[in-house]
Amino acid sequence: MATPMELLRSKMSRVRIPEPTNRVYKQECCVSFDTPRSEGGLYVDMHTFLAFGKDYVEWNYAKTGNPVYLHIRQTRKAVPEDRPLKKPTLLAIGLEGGFDKQEPEYEETYSIVILPDYVSLPFPSVELPEKVRLAVDSILLAEGAERKEQIASWIADKKKVSAFAMDLQQIDSGVVVPPSGWKCCNCDKVENLWLNLTDGMIFCGRKNWDGTGGNNHAIEHYNETKYPLAVKLGTITADLETADVFSYPEDESVEDPLLAQHLAFFGIDFSSLKKTEMTTAERELDQNTNFDWNRIQESGQEVEPLFGPGYTGLVNLGNSCYLASTMQVMFSTHSFCSRYYEKQNLKAAFENAPADPTLDLNMQIIKLGHGLLSGKYSVPIKETDETGNNSTSTSNVKQEGIAPRMFKAVVAASHPEFSTMRQQDALEFFLHLLDQVERANSGNAEMDPTRSFKFGIEERLMCPSGKVAYNKRTDYILSLSIPLHEATNKEQLEAFNKLKAARSLEGKSVSADEIVRPRVPLEACLASFSAAEEVHDFYSTALDSKTTAVKTAGLTTFPDYLVLHMRKFVMEEGWVPKKLDVYIDVPDIIDITHLRSKGIQPGEELLPESVAREENAGSSEPLANELIVSQLASMGFNYLHCQKAAINTSNAGIEEAMTWLLSHINDPDIDDPIPTGTGNTDFLSVDQASLDTLISFGFQEEVARKALKASGGNIEQATDWIFSQPDVSSSMDMDATTSSAQNTVDAGLSDGGGRYRLMALISHIGTSTHCGHYVTHILKNGKWVIFNDSKVGASIDPPKDMGYLYFFERINS
Repeated sequence: MATPMELLRSKMSRVRIPEPTNRVYKQECCVSFDTPRSEGGLYVDMHTFLAFGKDYVEWNYAKTGNPVYLHIRQTRKAVPEDRPLKKPTLLAIGLEGGFDKQEPEYEETYSIVILPDYVSLPFPSVELPEKVRLAVDSILLAEGAERKEQIASWIADKKKVSAFAMDLQQIDSGVVVPPSGWKCCNCDKVENLWLNLTDGMIFCGRKNWDGTGGNNHAIEHYNETKYPLAVKLGTITADLETADVFSYPEDESVEDPLLAQHLAFFGIDFSSLKKTEMTTAERELDQNTNFDWNRIQESGQEVEPLFGPGYTGLVNLGNSCYLASTMQVMFSTHSFCSRYYEKQNLKAAFENAPADPTLDLNMQIIKLGHGLLSGKYSVPIKETDETGNNSTSTSNVKQEGIAPRMFKAVVAASHPEFSTMRQQDALEFFLHLLDQVERANSGNAEMDPTRSFKFGIEERLMCPSGKVAYNKRTDYILSLSIPLHEATNKEQLEAFNKLKAARSLEGKSVSADEIVRPRVPLEACLASFSAAEEVHDFYSTALDSKTTAVKTAGLTTFPDYLVLHMRKFVMEEGWVPKKLDVYIDVPDIIDITHLRSKGIQPGEELLPESVAREENAGSSEPLANELIVSQLASMGFNYLHCQKAAINTSNAGIEEAMTWLLSHINDPDIDDPIPTGTGNTDFLSVDQASLDTLISFGFQEEVARKALKASGGNIEQATDWIFSQPDVSSSMDMDATTSSAQNTVDAGLSDGGGRYRLMALISHIGTSTHCGHYVTHILKNGKWVIFNDSKVGASIDPPKDMGYLYFFERINS
């Protein structure tokens, strides 16, 4: 029988030494939320560098045949009873001299494990083959892919190439920088050191507000010499992209494409250096994620913590509360629970996933669903009290929650904003999520959970001729304006405004408990959606002129889940964004039956479709869909800009026009008049080669042309656009549709009665959707629950009147 060492040597072909560019996972399982601290630890595949928990590593062995794993375990160290409580000397948390967080310490142990029999060899050991020792050392030294991706996304924008990098002048003064033992040239600092890439001098960095950091000698050297670039020693490794290069004239972290050459000038072999210090981005990330966001909770209430299936918190990754709030609601709906948990076996999902499951959206949503709903990770942990002992106080019992790093990385990969660590709009993320999920389930509509949110909207325009036009579209949300003039507490508001004015004359302000906010009934917001609205400068094909039409709107289908978006963020004069300080009185039960669209009525005559085309055939003047233009204009956008947005997206719809407008709002020619006359056909021209390519794929020329216009000429995006618009070829004109064409819009949409029960709301704290904090409240088993990142508890007073997004579930009769 072979010895463990002989068995290991026979498997050496399945062991790899990771390269600097390899992604190494060692902090979290790829298919669960197990970590090295979980029971059984974590197993790192020494061929693929993917990590698996104790219950899942055999799945990987069965799928790949990879037998050799690095087993990492972290066990909590015992806290000495006589551990002194440090007295803070700085107003800081987690810094030397700051408040003692009493965080537990962990001891890490390693071993080499060979499957399927779990044969174990200790590490470190000089008896291990050199290849194995080098592989383990590289894995342990590598920045974990989980944290590496988090840090990369924390850097809000990709670092730009410095304007000084390509022509940097370097002075040969005989300086040779040693591989270690660095010290500031002006003081005794041996950390936070920066190498000036012009003269090779080493100086300490800037002094922080709390006295830590350096003594400002690097910036002082720049002020004296104007030598522009410096690299932080201790961040230089074989992976040069992670090195921290700073440009003083540009005042930001930059990229130096010639860094290897610039380092070699001073005798530095970057391939042999090891990382010993945090980069600037890493420090910012740590400061942000260590901040206690969970202090934002129901004011003055001690919330009873809840545990078990469906009560699992989500760790804040740094400004990720918008994602946490949205996903908690999603996995409280039957459609998402059924698709990604009840009907989806975790093992089967892993077997069907690609070689790297961390990059598969389907796998990561299933992983998140099982993490949230299984109850496996929703167990109480006890904080330590002032003496370091476990506390049994109910108020101190909490859960760690799970960190949705892999899910965030894959769902946000195609989005320039969600892939950053900036705060985002929960509504925008909700729509992005549904778009990604719908695409992922495009081959199996019956399994698509987004269908339970989608509904049809029909808009009716009547011009003075008495003839009408109907326009249909689908949406996931009903966006409602808030009619402040419908407030039910007008007398109190009037008295408050008088008090405020009087205090202002006295040079005083009103106190917080004196403030009176408008109270607007939800019914008034719903009524504003369906109310008649004038559309000016509407081109009537019946009158052959522009006129004023009357627009009304209604729903053609009622979805399983109705999502109401309250337009609390508006634009004041001068395009100044403002958040409405208003309460919305939302009942637990609503009935929207009256919002049902009636469709074309007997005796109604549709506006002719062909008149405009025939009479304008000799003109190149592009026509904008007035429905789209009026909707955009009602949001506060410039009317001419709205027309251009509709034209440049071939009247594809409000969402496409909005996307175009937001990305072109600063174009230098945005205020130029729309070209007219026979010589300006280039305004809507597309590249003929791109058009021919799409036609060769089998698409109709008119559809291909429209898709290229809507996607800015990008073939790949145009293809995606066509597949995301299944009815595009049957409804090329959106100005006036026939009833037969409209029926395709409602195909496949769920429908039912109009009575709904409030099941969840997402509230926003802050002045903008891109700052502040999101918290969600969900009705579970007849009781309201607050989800505030990793904190989950029984809600005492859910803020139903302060929601930003409201989620209603249809009541089936």
